[in-house]
Amino acid sequence: MTSSTSPIEAAFALLQQGRLAQAEEIMARELQAVTATHGHGSQAWASAQCDLGNVLLNADQVGRAIECYRQATTASADDPQLRKDHLTYRLNLGLALRMAGRLDESEEELRRGAQDRMAFYGREHPGYAFGLEPLAELLLQRGDLRRARQVVEETVDNFWRNGHPHVTSALALRAEIVAAEATGEPLFPPLDQLPDQLIEQVAQSVQSRHGQGDPEIFAAVLKVLVRTLEARLGEDHQATLNVLSMLANSGRDRGDQAGRVDAIQRVLASYDRQGLAEQALMAALGLAMAQSEVGDEDGALRTYASAYARAERIGSPELASQVLRNWGLALREAGQTHLAEQRLGEAVAQARRGRDGETLGRADVAFGLFLQHEGRLEQARTVLEEGLSALDPVHPDAMVGRSHLGAVMDGRSCGCGDMQTTITDAFRDFVAGRMPADLLARLDVAIVDGDFKIDVELRREPTQDELERLNGVVQSAHAEFRRRLTSPRYAG
Repeated sequence: MTSSTSPIEAAFALLQQGRLAQAEEIMARELQAVTATHGHGSQAWASAQCDLGNVLLNADQVGRAIECYRQATTASADDPQLRKDHLTYRLNLGLALRMAGRLDESEEELRRGAQDRMAFYGREHPGYAFGLEPLAELLLQRGDLRRARQVVEETVDNFWRNGHPHVTSALALRAEIVAAEATGEPLFPPLDQLPDQLIEQVAQSVQSRHGQGDPEIFAAVLKVLVRTLEARLGEDHQATLNVLSMLANSGRDRGDQAGRVDAIQRVLASYDRQGLAEQALMAALGLAMAQSEVGDEDGALRTYASAYARAERIGSPELASQVLRNWGLALREAGQTHLAEQRLGEAVAQARRGRDGETLGRADVAFGLFLQHEGRLEQARTVLEEGLSALDPVHPDAMVGRSHLGAVMDGRSCGCGDMQTTITDAFRDFVAGRMPADLLARLDVAIVDGDFKIDVELRREPTQDELERLNGVVQSAHAEFRRRLTSPRYAG
């Protein structure tokens, strides 16, 4: 017998699928139900506020998450039985304020939270260290390296003495702080006493810090970590390969394309040594993209050809379609139009053999764009319509495909449609579809200075719940579609 899924579990499952609004809806309903049953300010109410805050935070709605956490802290501060929960709510509030860039407020909350934890747990308890670690990270962000080092050393020492597995996260943060100090000290203390499993967790903790600090410092930590893992676990260990892959991603972000190519080549060679065909294929695709971006056009095309041979040996139509689509796009960029058409058409044919709608939709959109640019509008329309029917309406490729289809319908082979109109129309549909049909008289959406401007006219006086609902849905739409504005697909 299996237990039913809790609301928070269901919400996070939806978040993983990219269904942000549905995830929020589940937790908003749960908060309403808990409030009706247990009352405003109850322990259950505070817990539901925190859960809603966690969902909003993971849906890129930091401001609303902050308010949920702040509400939660008001419920349990004076109840001795709820002190432990209150410490969690205050920690979440401090973290969210840091994510929002409100560093003064964040430091105030995190310092207060650390003091409360020391009073509750005692200085030697790992519960106190859980409050120190985010304070050290904030101090690093503020550039206060001296105090950051002091706090993180106390954090590592606490977790290490207690044998607590969270020492791996503290070690990752410490490495970044030591690297930032640039004193020449080893980034990691001797790790001989840690079992292999914890060494792997150190690697995972370092990778989880991607995008949180200075990219050059992060890359320096990754390079040291690769050498550490190779010496301890071996160059073919998955933890080593994962860090090399992260180093490749870091190289792309920092513009170090040569370093990116080198890291991917090392990963590819390892997968080939181990006979891991699918992993090697995906590494080969990454290598081809990196070669293209470094200007090695011929090398990229050779890598795509070898990747397709790998896909044929594997026998997966979905993988074959993915390779052919990317290969066709690269051929078009290289000016080899005839071969590009062949590969893009084959990508669609392979996707139709498979069972994955997203693969088919992406292949169709790529081929449809090619046909449009070649002036073959009727063919482009048929292919794009098939692609759009296979993709989620908010999928990035669906956005691009819908914009291009609009251009095709207007009889244009170039210009690629009005992407802003496509995104604002989708934004409007997103909001209107989640509100009562009789509430909205008009909903105008425009893009001004790279962000959305909303103008709403209502048919009737809304209830307080409807007003809050409208505000929440609009903010959800902001989170959902703002990424479309910053996507390279949109910018191009």
